[in-house]
Amino acid sequence: MKYSLLIFFFFSLLFAAQGQTESPLENVVITIKKKKTHVSTNEKGELHVNVSTKDALKFKNNGLVRYSDLGASGDGNTDDIDAIAAAHAFANLHGLKVKADEGATYYIGGKERTAIIRTDTDFGTAEFLIDDTEVQNRSASIFMVGSSQQPFKLEGISSLRKNQEKINVSLPTSCLITVTNAHQKHYIRYGLNQDNGSQQTDIFVVDKDGNVDQEAPIIWDFDQVTDVTALPMDQTTLNINGGRFTTIANKAESKYTYYSRNIAIRRSNVILDGLEHRIIGEGDHGAPYSGFITTRDCAYITVQNCILTGHKTYSTIGSAGKPVSMGTYDISISRTLNVSFVNCSQTNDINDKTFWGIQSSNYSKNLVYDNCTFSRFDAHKGVVNTTIRNSTLGHMGINAIGSGTLTVENSTIRGNNLINLRSDYGSTWQGEIVIRNCIFVPEGGKPTSASLIGGSNSGQHDFGYTCYMPEQITIENLHIDDSNHPEDYVGPAIFEDFNEEMTDDSYKEKFPYVITNEIVLRNVTTASGKDLIISSNPFMFKDVKVSIY
Repeated sequence: MKYSLLIFFFFSLLFAAQGQTESPLENVVITIKKKKTHVSTNEKGELHVNVSTKDALKFKNNGLVRYSDLGASGDGNTDDIDAIAAAHAFANLHGLKVKADEGATYYIGGKERTAIIRTDTDFGTAEFLIDDTEVQNRSASIFMVGSSQQPFKLEGISSLRKNQEKINVSLPTSCLITVTNAHQKHYIRYGLNQDNGSQQTDIFVVDKDGNVDQEAPIIWDFDQVTDVTALPMDQTTLNINGGRFTTIANKAESKYTYYSRNIAIRRSNVILDGLEHRIIGEGDHGAPYSGFITTRDCAYITVQNCILTGHKTYSTIGSAGKPVSMGTYDISISRTLNVSFVNCSQTNDINDKTFWGIQSSNYSKNLVYDNCTFSRFDAHKGVVNTTIRNSTLGHMGINAIGSGTLTVENSTIRGNNLINLRSDYGSTWQGEIVIRNCIFVPEGGKPTSASLIGGSNSGQHDFGYTCYMPEQITIENLHIDDSNHPEDYVGPAIFEDFNEEMTDDSYKEKFPYVITNEIVLRNVTTASGKDLIISSNPFMFKDVKVSIY
């Protein structure tokens, strides 16, 4: 008995000594006292959690905390977000796993509260009902997968060079480096959503000696550096499993007021496995969503065996003063390296144009779709290296700008083009495109004149960088299902007409567009029986070498 009391006293001291979480996002005060376990909120919105000494010892012995342990009802009607956040806060403080209760339905209302996940979490088969009809803060995530590390500023880096192999720093461990030049604008958007561009930005990984990981290289010359931030990378893998999430869609005005009621991943080395997300209650208007699964400032993320949902498309007036469809997403990847989506799909028809394309990305490197069925792959503000394999993409197909190698293999693409190089960012891809063992169904089988590589660039707009077509395009074992085509169809074009005004040497570009050097074709077949042509505007591509094997 004496030894039992000593052990109990030891654990009580251990818990009490740690007292209070430090993260301002958690905004949680934790105490361990003899009185019963209880969760409350003060007038400042802080969460106060008391865990009884008996429960604290039980959680420690079990190695996990359940939502019901902190008072979650799981009845589908009572707002459980405070109990959920409290469970994670306590688990984070003491290194415990978190587990949802089997058979529970957790209602999450519009209160501004984010549950911070820093330990392995098993949502299991539990249901989570997220009500977005009345929210206090549309930008507040429901869950944030947070890092235990803190970012810090780096000094002494005044410039950088593309493909630079090392920076002159000494670090405590491998770090994710984000660098900006506020005096240089990139991605100066053209079209209905035109804007003045964004600060020159890059993100890459360096080891403790400053060696840059060349799998995700520095892609710009920085003549000047105005800010450098280092974030030490968590070395262990954090696992999040299961969960059946349903969003009751917002009914806000249709304008660019993005909702971010989501799972936000802000930590490196995460595996998200077996999650499902559905959407109900979409009407004739609503604000767009930034993504239910979002990643930012992290690396080595795997999302596998997940089922997601495309959002209904709404329109508004864009920055050019004309109506425009608003992008709205279930997946958003930003400033993230090495992200893989494996064996994932969506609940709604990938060919239904009433639903927007499911994914977007910005400032990211090494993105992979493997065995996925989605309506779209998209890279807005540049991607470095992309692989799409064993997948089927629907009505919005593949949209990208960036650099490196874009590989599409063993896949079926049902978009307007096999690959569309986004014209609003200059239709630029500085590198190589490889297409092998694929099927292309232009516009999902609707009557159309097919073209493999889409885009446009007049050479008259400054995007903030030189724009390139892929230096080399290799197409091997491609079947084009162009059986449904208009009467005047002459055959599928390799290139869309990128500039219909450039028909002879009299056309002058203010910002020259660098054209492809070579196209290599091996075993390209068509359902129509018609041969490939280079473009409906052959002049623009007259110097491109085409090799057929």
